[in-house]
Amino acid sequence: MAKRNRVSITLKKEILSLLDEKIIDHQKIRNRSQAIEYILSQALLPKIKKCFILAGGKGKKIRPFSFEIPKPMLPVKGKPILEWQIELLRENDIREIIILIGHLGEKIKYHFGDGKNFGVKITYLEQKEKEIGNVYALHLARPFLEGESFLMLYGDILIEIDLKEFINFHLSSQNIATIALTTLPEVAPYGVVKLKGPKVVSFKEKPKETLSSRVISAGLFCFEPEIFKFVSKSKKERLEEKVFPQLAKEKKLGGYVFEGKWFDIGTQEDYEKALKEWKNEI
Repeated sequence: MAKRNRVSITLKKEILSLLDEKIIDHQKIRNRSQAIEYILSQALLPKIKKCFILAGGKGKKIRPFSFEIPKPMLPVKGKPILEWQIELLRENDIREIIILIGHLGEKIKYHFGDGKNFGVKITYLEQKEKEIGNVYALHLARPFLEGESFLMLYGDILIEIDLKEFINFHLSSQNIATIALTTLPEVAPYGVVKLKGPKVVSFKEKPKETLSSRVISAGLFCFEPEIFKFVSKSKKERLEEKVFPQLAKEKKLGGYVFEGKWFDIGTQEDYEKALKEWKNEI
């Protein structure tokens, strides 16, 4: 946990009543101390305004669906995966979105345009190569993200998360990167994490050996500008294989475990499960 200092303050009775009624929910915020810290963090911590979404993959494992539709545009409960993501970002006042497109990317651009109709501003980056690693994807986006904290999101996931809490968790830490984490009974296809408190102490991508941990990366990240010190121009490198293990070794990688629904639309079976279990359109 982050180090805290004890302070004493005096507040009006009316303010304390408002804290009790409107802020303390006895779940995420259990007492007045946590309520005051939450309000101060909202007011004082820097705001994250941008998200980089990776939506350029070919979706080979989900064919034949992805022959004519880019995987992030597959519909779930009335709207594309990418639209669910953009709504989550907009609801949390993150309105500057950079989308990396590749396979059938013109269909993403046609649907979302400049983002105005969805309450956001969208900039598109086009990957010229058929396949690139996410390290190189970050390199391409560097001119749009450098100098500020930002989110990165894989364009083929559905995630139900308190995004503001995730961001505050990261900004209150001393980490260069924070990974949103969930738990699964079968972890072999994912990046498996070992935690010590809020720190990630080990990160193994798609481990072949059996591990005791069931905690995995959920494909949502919060980065500080220092992340670009670890980014090269290599077109095949992945954060999960090179950067995250290094950050974990240097104790600069955080892990935020959330309990909401999460689907990685990687296969037909994953897609069918999401169609059945994801929330309905409101």
